[in-house]
Amino acid sequence: MMTRLDRITLLAKLGTQLGQSDEQLDAAIRKTHQHNRWLTEENTRLMLAAIREELLEEEKLKHWANQYAIPEGQTSKKVGLVMGGNVPLAGFQDLLCVFVAGHHALIKLSEREKYMIPYLIDVLTEIEPAAGHYFSILERLKGFEAIIVVGGNEDASHFQAFFQKYPNIIHKRRTSVAILDGQETDEDFKKLGKDAFRYFGLSSRNISKFYLPEGYDFVPLMRNWERFSDLIEHNKFKNNYDYNYSLLLLNNIPHYSNGSILLQENVALYARIASLNYEFYTKKETLIEQLKEREADLHYVVSKTAIDGLNTVPFGASQNLSLHSYADDVDTMEFLLNL
Repeated sequence: MMTRLDRITLLAKLGTQLGQSDEQLDAAIRKTHQHNRWLTEENTRLMLAAIREELLEEEKLKHWANQYAIPEGQTSKKVGLVMGGNVPLAGFQDLLCVFVAGHHALIKLSEREKYMIPYLIDVLTEIEPAAGHYFSILERLKGFEAIIVVGGNEDASHFQAFFQKYPNIIHKRRTSVAILDGQETDEDFKKLGKDAFRYFGLSSRNISKFYLPEGYDFVPLMRNWERFSDLIEHNKFKNNYDYNYSLLLLNNIPHYSNGSILLQENVALYARIASLNYEFYTKKETLIEQLKEREADLHYVVSKTAIDGLNTVPFGASQNLSLHSYADDVDTMEFLLNL
């Protein structure tokens, strides 16, 4: 059995390996894109770089793990993981937590993302064969004692009913929103574009809606976001853009467009792919209270300033990974250590 330090050291070695040239890694990235065109090679490499720098750095891992009482030599539990496929390597952080906690991960891969997680597990077991005892990839989950569903989304209620007799974490569909004040700079718009468009807006960390002051001038925003015009070169994104643009035109719905992204006034938090919603506010204090009422639907509120009672991050930071940031604000490690 590997000790906690052994497991952390192994993860750090995985991070080092990911920073090196590897034909097998390149092949897995290509296969991922061929299987799911949303998971582009560029985006998968971006996610791998973030994982390497933020989740697999040895000192960060040690500092994070030291905050928990992780026992040595305990009987491990079999933890089922239903993985997601909306963005590259969705669910890796949960898998990392299961491993560091010393449990055995029973993994049900997403049909949308079949290659990257197996590749990473292969690397771990090549470096340290004993790690193979901690992972099983299954076509059908069985024999688990607890369950984490990464790709919950609209199926969350179904999963909650199906797995209710097991200790569980069912990640629900969430989204992120941003509050603007009309004083944004070009650099602010650049950062907000990253929050909105990285991974084509398919992550719960992506902004799907903006809250704007009355009389907001859209010209600087839309002009600045022309820098993201390469989005429309992606076939699936373009198909969504064309379809949603047609709906707006056919229904005579007022909107803004710069040829690659659509903005429409809409009270809904969630927006269609290639679209963003916006809503005007008059008093920021009233808006904050409204957002607190919708906190269960929000991953982040992107804001220039921190807001008490809301999970806020600054412009450009919504996609930043951290060992200390858990999906749905559920401490995965605490859950795993209490099994």
